[in-house]
Amino acid sequence: MDMTTSLVDHTFRKDVRRCFDKQTYAIPARWLYDRRGSELFEEITGLPEYYPTRTETELLKANGPAFAASVGTGRAVIEFGSGSSVKTPHLLKAIDPAAYVPIDISGEFLEHSASLLQEEFPDLPIYPVEADFMTRVALPEAVADMPKLGFFPGSTIGNMIARTSVDLLRFMRETLGEGAQLLIGFDRIKDIQTLVDAYDDAAGVTAQFSLNLLHRINRELDGDIPCDKFRHVAVWNDLYARVEIYLEAQADVRFSIDGHVHEMAEGQKIHIENSHKYGLRDARLMLRAGGWTPLHEWSDEQDYFTLMLVEAHPLKYAP
Repeated sequence: MDMTTSLVDHTFRKDVRRCFDKQTYAIPARWLYDRRGSELFEEITGLPEYYPTRTETELLKANGPAFAASVGTGRAVIEFGSGSSVKTPHLLKAIDPAAYVPIDISGEFLEHSASLLQEEFPDLPIYPVEADFMTRVALPEAVADMPKLGFFPGSTIGNMIARTSVDLLRFMRETLGEGAQLLIGFDRIKDIQTLVDAYDDAAGVTAQFSLNLLHRINRELDGDIPCDKFRHVAVWNDLYARVEIYLEAQADVRFSIDGHVHEMAEGQKIHIENSHKYGLRDARLMLRAGGWTPLHEWSDEQDYFTLMLVEAHPLKYAP
């Protein structure tokens, strides 16, 4: 087992133990994405209720010439949380990059998607990096001297509270370096029913995605959680402008994890994900706090989703 995998396993165990030992009943959303979770999420992106992927993909298809004019050619594209990289080809075709570095925490899924992309772009150097992008990532030496474009699609920034989002943006700046650019997606505030439906689809795929976290705990941490006694819950929290995802106990339950016994009462919830939505001013302010200067924005006609291109200008500490 390599050091990266060992670190991820240790951190996963620590986060789960904190959830139940300290009764915080919250687990970071990044642990939803083991191989099975990543596969389920890719299925979610094709659901009729899930507008973000569909809308963002159309933006990437429609604005290729604008990206090329703003970004230029010859950059190394660094994708944070690359997943299946299904949106990536649209960007790669538009800007003619010098290299592509997908970063993802799910190593097996990463290698598979990178190999598929290599078939589509046989002349493009691709350097997969298995890592948790929630901290500074060491990039391959091969791209060290190339100008860089970070790519963070999918509104993943919305899964984090504001403090964590700003920390991540700062880590991205450290990873990419001063002068780098970042193309990032933001899901916009819209009517509540559209938002909730996107995270509670009629086919129940999102529920499977959420419940897979409990199955993962059972598999990897010697757990015996009765997964059939929990249900997926999605609610809109207007105060924080976010959809909140929970796993709610449907009965009093008793189970063990790593040899430690825990109990939850009927109706108690485990908070497993947030999906914050933004007005454009909110997004710009957060980007500036993270060390990035907004350059350009592209939105669909309904203002459901926005792609923003930002740049790491030299930091200023006075007006």
